[in-house]
Amino acid sequence: MRSKRFPRWYLPLRLISFGLLTLASLLWLRLPVTVLVPLIAYALATLALATVTTTRAQRSHRLTSIALTAQLLTEVILIAAMVAYSGGVQSPLTPLFVLSILSAALAYRMAGTLGIASAASAAYAVVVWFGLMSPDQQSVMPSWRGVLASEDQLFYPVFLQMLLMYLVAFVAGYFAERLWHQDQRLLDTSRALHRARLETDDILRHLTSGLLSVDAEGKLIFFNKSAERILGYSEEIVRGRHCEEVFHDRMPEFAEVLMDGVAGRLEHPRREIEITDSTGVALPVGLSTSVLTESDGTVRGVISIFSDLTEAKELEAKVRVADRLAAVGELSASIAHEIRNPLAAISGSVEVLQGELLPTGENARLMSLIVKESDRLTDILNQFLTYARIDQPQISPLAIDDLIGELFELVRHHDHYHPAIALQMHLPAPIPTIVSDETLLRQLLLNLLLNACEAIGREAGTVSVRLLPPAEGSSDRWRLEIVDTGPGMDDKIRQQLFQPFFSTKRGGTGLGLAIVHRIATSLQLAIDVDNHPDGGARFTLDLAVTSDPIGDETKESAERYAIA
Repeated sequence: MRSKRFPRWYLPLRLISFGLLTLASLLWLRLPVTVLVPLIAYALATLALATVTTTRAQRSHRLTSIALTAQLLTEVILIAAMVAYSGGVQSPLTPLFVLSILSAALAYRMAGTLGIASAASAAYAVVVWFGLMSPDQQSVMPSWRGVLASEDQLFYPVFLQMLLMYLVAFVAGYFAERLWHQDQRLLDTSRALHRARLETDDILRHLTSGLLSVDAEGKLIFFNKSAERILGYSEEIVRGRHCEEVFHDRMPEFAEVLMDGVAGRLEHPRREIEITDSTGVALPVGLSTSVLTESDGTVRGVISIFSDLTEAKELEAKVRVADRLAAVGELSASIAHEIRNPLAAISGSVEVLQGELLPTGENARLMSLIVKESDRLTDILNQFLTYARIDQPQISPLAIDDLIGELFELVRHHDHYHPAIALQMHLPAPIPTIVSDETLLRQLLLNLLLNACEAIGREAGTVSVRLLPPAEGSSDRWRLEIVDTGPGMDDKIRQQLFQPFFSTKRGGTGLGLAIVHRIATSLQLAIDVDNHPDGGARFTLDLAVTSDPIGDETKESAERYAIA
């Protein structure tokens, strides 16, 4: 007999209902005292049982089920006793069996309800059976043959009463079964909806894109974590406030876009605006808005999805630079070949004339100028060819400390260097082994070191090279920084720094850093430039390393090439 979980008030209510019916029966039928004793005992026992089960029902459903079964069976027995003392087959209390069966249907399904109906039928049959005994045959048990042989006025009421009990049990049990399955489906649906709501809310709050919504009045009603990060507002502070009030100071255009949807039902599938973050830095933001409407067409609110375009803009700029450099490289190779041979002929011819004619005065100066400018043009053409003819990298392991040390020696013999510039190298212990093309990496680093010395000029300064391990949880590439103490650069110069022929130096060709970028692209190295917090420019490269270190002599290696 499987019971379903029922509320805690069920047992006390059963006790009160049975007590009221019993009290009415006693007052109306005036039953003998012998019936009162078991009824009072039943009421007291049920009261104690109801108290125990209602306090422990949540912890022990099995205990409550057993208590209810015992209560119903006891009730059937007491009803049978009341029927026997109030007239047997003619007793007006016989319908109380039906009430007990209906009560069982509230707590049990089909099988349990039919079980209580069987118990009630059996108890009623016993009452009828013993009711057929005559006063002078108290010791003789009646047989069912006697019941069947009795008058129709006795048999048919008994048969119909028992049939009614089973019919009520079947109907009540059927509907109880249906209700139980319906409750289970509703419960499963409710749980699924609750889980879906939680999952949807969790997904929306953890989107990488910012998401917010406003109601028909323009008040913010949803604000996910990415929106907090991008816009710099806390959801606790902005929820329930008007968007124009919140965004008025730092991003009025954002509030205007949201109100376009609220007031004019204007949607923006794709729009780019500029906002100011909490630190005062301008950020490009791409957003789209959708207007939510009710079934009658009235505006319910506006949803906006947006993202920070800073990284996308930087990547787009790098792609444009790379495309431009590739085009310039192809053009440079063809132009250099076409110019270098005639230029060499001109320069050689002028040198021959200079030796044969022995010009003096203004003629000698003009010929010397032709030779000098020819040599300068030849140097530019060589840089063109260097830029255009970067070979396929030959990757191999190399010692970064030895490479930087050799480059320091080359820099000290260059015109851009003077003794007031200190060259410093800072490497970790143990020194990792770099994996790259030694020739190309040497040319790249030499150009950066010379550019740093040229940026310092004739003043005293420092050029430092620092190798830093990757941050925890990031890629396995190490970061190489070249920092100078020069004047640094503004954002406009930084954005054009790697473009060919762009130079801020007098007499510069504008190809040095373009060659650096070209080599970095060939080596698949990410290169970046910014201003160091302590002043000066900082160039950053990411380098691949092997798992085998070179050694632990970090200080000796660094001090070998450093100049205080």
